[in-house]
Amino acid sequence: MKQSRLMSLVESVANVIVGYGVAVVTQTLIFPLFGLHTTLAQNLKMGAVFTVVSIARSFALRRLFEAIRMRSAK
Repeated sequence: MKQSRLMSLVESVANVIVGYGVAVVTQTLIFPLFGLHTTLAQNLKMGAVFTVVSIARSFALRRLFEAIRMRSAK
């Protein structure tokens, strides 16, 4: 069964939204261990940037692997 582009995007977005909360909590806990002190607002903004990058990466990889799968099915 082939996954549509829309469903690839929906899956990627859902995965990253869950990861966003984990990323912000992790940043809040880990950054001080490295001497980085940020506000919650800064952590939320950094998390948002990482989220956009992650969605694009996940979508691109899923489409690449779907293309490979479709090519090998011919």
